[in-house]
Amino acid sequence: MEPVLPFDLVLPRHAGRRMQTLHRALRAAILDGRLARGFTMPSTRRLAEALRVSRNTVSAAYDLLMAEGYLSTRTRARPVVAALARPARSRIRTAPRGPDTRIARFWRTPYLPARVAPDLPERSFRLGIPEYRAFPHALWRRLMARALRAGEKQPFRYPPPAGLPALRDAIAQHVAFTRAVACSADDVVVTSSAQQALGLLARLLVTPGKTRVAVENPGYPPLRAALASAGAELLPVPVDDEGLCVECMPPRVDIVCVTPSHQSPTGAVLSLRRRTALLEFARRRGAVVIEDDYDGEFRFGTRPLDALQTLDRDCVFYVGTFSKTLFPGLRKGFVVAPAWAREFLQSVVACTGSHGDAITQAALAAFILDGHMARHVRRMRSIYAERRDAVLEGMAALPDWLEPVPSGAGLHTAARLRKPARAETFLRQMRVHAPGAEAWTEYAFAPLPRPGVVFGYGVIDAGEIRARMKALRRALA
Repeated sequence: MEPVLPFDLVLPRHAGRRMQTLHRALRAAILDGRLARGFTMPSTRRLAEALRVSRNTVSAAYDLLMAEGYLSTRTRARPVVAALARPARSRIRTAPRGPDTRIARFWRTPYLPARVAPDLPERSFRLGIPEYRAFPHALWRRLMARALRAGEKQPFRYPPPAGLPALRDAIAQHVAFTRAVACSADDVVVTSSAQQALGLLARLLVTPGKTRVAVENPGYPPLRAALASAGAELLPVPVDDEGLCVECMPPRVDIVCVTPSHQSPTGAVLSLRRRTALLEFARRRGAVVIEDDYDGEFRFGTRPLDALQTLDRDCVFYVGTFSKTLFPGLRKGFVVAPAWAREFLQSVVACTGSHGDAITQAALAAFILDGHMARHVRRMRSIYAERRDAVLEGMAALPDWLEPVPSGAGLHTAARLRKPARAETFLRQMRVHAPGAEAWTEYAFAPLPRPGVVFGYGVIDAGEIRARMKALRRALA
């Protein structure tokens, strides 16, 4: 028999879906041109026989297509395909294939460098990853189970945009005790991470094409990406052993981004003199300061300087995270915002659908308020201190190559290369014998006066640090 349609069509065996399937198939054929304008449709009887379905099924599909305007009816004649304005078929591109121009220009350029090579060994010098073996996993499971049980007794609802009140109160107490940050629960906005917090602040504070932002060079690349994607103009400012060089600040700046407790990546601590000068600069220019305190809980032997937010609560946004203190998969950060910006920041969270999950927030609140956080930080501080000492010993054994940068906190330590002309030689051996360690150039936004390197010690034992640094020393010799 001659086919009734110019294409094959098979309907499902289940009778309840045959009409819908037939309707969708005919509609798709009309839209993509397989059933051309003016094509006379087969009679309901003939199409029903060909498809082995009831005539009522075909009649219902035809009626729906006519109601939608895909078929035109004629008196005592079979329906025909109606004249529709179809989108033109895309032509084969002859030009070289490139990124889709419908994507914003920022995302079509490689802005973020690769952070961690995928083939690094588990125990390496990678940055920003805490130790998992010392984490109280059993305790965390109990707290999560308790939060789940408590949730069973409550009606479903979305958590508040600023976070659960219990967690906001816990964070306020935590940062007040550990970092002398002057705030209350009302000042805290919970986020899924520090990176999300930076993205929210970029949405809040940046006017595309107008806002000028001073960033550290070298500095944290994802921070620059969050601001640049919002349309900010980025202005690099050098850093030295006292942190951000405030005296090198451009004359007109709207936002200053700084990591004063443990500069990323050099590890330098912003001196009190520079902190005072930075806040005076912000007040005089009407600028705001974003203070990123990503691993300030881990301090070794020195009393921490007051946070910038402690010194000025009106112009400083304090950003913190639990990814380094606890574990990255927790995805919890926070912002301590000035009173004038609190309501607006919560509106940004609500508009972007950035509400966090209530179960994990409840467990984290209990972890902090029950004292487990303080005990965990004390325990990890001693573990990281031993590893940090091992890295410093290894650097001291390479006096012809490395000049350590003074640092007293965090999960990494850095050094400048004494002989820039031999930087490539050092980096080549470092990649072999100290996997995960990075060059400052991976954090640079503008040319650096001197090259440097940074070693993380969050996931590598002190004994292995010493062995690898010794192997590096032999290779260089």
